[in-house]
Amino acid sequence: MVSEFMLQQTQTSRVIEPWRRFLDRFPTPQTCADAPLSDVLVLWAGLGYHRRAKALHDAARLIRDEFEGAVPSEVSALRRLPGVGEYTAHAVASFAFGQNVAVLDTNVGRVLARAIANRPLRPAEARCVARDLLPRSASAKFNQSMLDLGAQFCTSSPQCANCPVAQVCRWRQEGGPDPAPTSAGVSRRQSTFEGSDRQLRGRVLAALRQRPHSLQQLMDTLDVAGERGASVIDGLVRDGLIERANDEVALAGQASSAAPRGSA
Repeated sequence: MVSEFMLQQTQTSRVIEPWRRFLDRFPTPQTCADAPLSDVLVLWAGLGYHRRAKALHDAARLIRDEFEGAVPSEVSALRRLPGVGEYTAHAVASFAFGQNVAVLDTNVGRVLARAIANRPLRPAEARCVARDLLPRSASAKFNQSMLDLGAQFCTSSPQCANCPVAQVCRWRQEGGPDPAPTSAGVSRRQSTFEGSDRQLRGRVLAALRQRPHSLQQLMDTLDVAGERGASVIDGLVRDGLIERANDEVALAGQASSAAPRGSA
């Protein structure tokens, strides 16, 4: 589940080391749930999209409180967890627990639209096609093969000459416009990072990973017009990622985790 959260909109190469550090520090949902959110945010450095970190922390707390500390195995139960959508629920159910459920992401959606249908597929259609293709056994291996096929060969710029299913691909056999770009609807194009509020949010969190800052120190760190900087900081407060106490700003839970035992 941790890897699926980290891999959302993030390349695998960027996830491997943070994933290892995270599991070294939090080997179980209980250890993650019992830690302050600030500890999770520190370990999330370099991954971006920090609301995923809070969702994972919230999910760990729900697992601790309502699932006896064990990640649930059924899709319906997984969907109750914060930050777990349809893809993540199916991926965890399949790869962690061997449930016979289909996994559908952008990569798989391209394979289905090109090789199976040779037409754009609406999300509901893509889910049906993925489910119909699923074998009765070894479904996790099949799901992984479909993901790898889309990631390595049936890419946005398809590698048809080397594709292992080229001989049975309907699009290659029948021709026509590429049906993949508008199919499945399981992901959105990422916005430009450079100069974005997302980049500014990352700079605020990077500074606060070191220590709490005054509001003015953070505004100096952002080096943008005051109104925009204030908006970025307010957004992080609303998302529950940072906390303001008078003029001091800290990661959520950072101040309380540093307080001595017995303090108010």
